[in-house]
Amino acid sequence: MARDGRRSRFGAAGRLAFFPARAAARVSRGPIEAAADEHLVPELSKLVDRALASDLPEELARSIAEHHVLERVTLELAETGALDSAVEQILASPRTKETVDRLVRSDEVRHAIKEVVASPELRAALAEQSIGLADEMASDIRSRARVLDDRIRVGRRSEAGSSRFAGLATRAVVLGIDGLAITLVFALIAGVLSLVSYLVGGLRPTWLVETLLGSGFALVAGAYLVFFWSGTGRTPGMQVMQVHVRDRAGKPPSVWRAIVRVLATWISIVPFFLGYVTVLFDERRRGLPDLVARTEVTYD
Repeated sequence: MARDGRRSRFGAAGRLAFFPARAAARVSRGPIEAAADEHLVPELSKLVDRALASDLPEELARSIAEHHVLERVTLELAETGALDSAVEQILASPRTKETVDRLVRSDEVRHAIKEVVASPELRAALAEQSIGLADEMASDIRSRARVLDDRIRVGRRSEAGSSRFAGLATRAVVLGIDGLAITLVFALIAGVLSLVSYLVGGLRPTWLVETLLGSGFALVAGAYLVFFWSGTGRTPGMQVMQVHVRDRAGKPPSVWRAIVRVLATWISIVPFFLGYVTVLFDERRRGLPDLVARTEVTYD
């Protein structure tokens, strides 16, 4: 509107009067730009070089850090959504995918991954985590079993945690763990014997091999129990449940006493574990193997 007013006010005569000034400005713009390129730009370049060579960049960076300029800019971009949009665009870029693929497939990254996986620190951390998880599970099983030991009683029940003798629940868990361990040992021995039999063309006579295999489990189980009972007073299953077997003197049973206890254990298990019914009545929670061998199973 103002321009239209001026045009209407001066008219053609006014435009004609200002034409020389406009023409002069257009003609003089070329020499001014040339002079700036020739003199001003080199001087500015020198000033910039001097500034960069001085402590100005460090001071500028320090000032930016002190005034949290980058944090404020990032926060502003995050609030407006521009930062999320930029990140999404970068991640969706084909060049980003190509760069990541090339980085992952590089020999340096593979070598670094191998070193990390093979490092003793990682193995120690995994082992510690596994041991910690196993200890936690074992502790929970022990606590639940001891509660059941106090509840599964006939007649007068003792207060929770008052008895130091292992009950039915704890013994059942011990039997399960040791049974699994005995099975693994027997499977290993049977595998070795099968390999030897295959290499020599088969063992003869067949009935003897079948008899040995049929009674082999009982022999392995007996040797397993006698070895641990007479040696340390506890099997691996007892170690997990933190119980041990002892004689009247408080020591691990002798080899002979351990053999008697093994025979009594087989007799107790065969008729549907009836040999352990006495644990429900006996004050010291002794089963038939304990009564025969004069032993007892106690918590650590």
